[in-house]
Amino acid sequence: MANGLVASYKNWMKYRQTCNELNRLTNRELADLGINRVDIVSVARQSVGY
Repeated sequence: MANGLVASYKNWMKYRQTCNELNRLTNRELADLGINRVDIVSVARQSVGY
């Protein structure tokens, strides 16, 4: 059970880091990556496999 909690925590941290990094980008930089600002949460979830 502890391994599951650690894995969940690591996934959450990766999700938050991805959200934070993408939110720091300008709309132009996001567009260059093919991402809309409203899609940041979806992209971050995909990065951890949700």
